Amino acid sequence: MLLSGFLLFLSDMKIDAHMVDNLAHLARLRFDDSEKESIRTELESMVAFVEKLQTIHTEGVEPLLHISDAANVLREDVVQGSVTRAEALLNSPVSDDTFFKVPKVIRK
Repeated sequence: MLLSGFLLFLSDMKIDAHMVDNLAHLARLRFDDSEKESIRTELESMVAFVEKLQTIHTEGVEPLLHISDAANVLREDVVQGSVTRAEALLNSPVSDDTFFKVPKVIRK
């Protein structure tokens, strides 16, 4: 919604290098001249797309919040097999028969 509102605002304005510079300043971004031209072109195409979308008749159409009607599709928690301790320790570069060995991280 925010982006489409911004693009609608831009639809009445000319998108030029000065506007791209201003947007870059507001976003605290830096672009070279070729990037600025690319951004200007992309902004113009986005605005044109939103203007095209405005011509579609949407009266009486409910907003789509989710792609499907499914909500909170959850699976049952089922206890099932896992890797054994020995298999897990095979992934460790250093271990003893029971634990992973890691470098000490807390020093006194």
